[in-house]
Amino acid sequence: IGPATKLPLPRYVSLKTDRVNLREGPSKDHRTLWVFQRAGLPVEIIAEFETWRRIRDSEGTEGWVLHSLLSGRRTAVVLSRGADKGAPVSLYDRADPASGVVAQLQAGVIGSVKNCDGTWCRLVVALPQKRGDVDGYMRQDRLWGVYPNEKVE
Repeated sequence: IGPATKLPLPRYVSLKTDRVNLREGPSKDHRTLWVFQRAGLPVEIIAEFETWRRIRDSEGTEGWVLHSLLSGRRTAVVLSRGADKGAPVSLYDRADPASGVVAQLQAGVIGSVKNCDGTWCRLVVALPQKRGDVDGYMRQDRLWGVYPNEKVE
């Protein structure tokens, strides 16, 4: 449980803005290690200190950010793995691999998590080549931004 928020640690959140400084320590006096430039990027809060949150990204980079730069909106990034590395990952129209494929997503694509049942997540992704968003289901183990077996409402 986080001492500042009384919320569970660790927990997933996302970046609120397109420019978030990742700092060495929990104050503006600490040097900037990295600047994230992608609103909606999922990150994991692993510690809290007053108004600062220690976060980790999908590549394992850790540092401190001001809590006001984080959003409770759940997002996830598509993972490539194992023998499939580099191959697109299917987004299905139902939580069933036998259902129709609505999109093929590359690793690194970010989607909004609408819900997860512990095995499948409903994901909404803005596709640049299409008008509007694509909405579908992906196996939960293909996403970074939700825990294994986690249920998201």
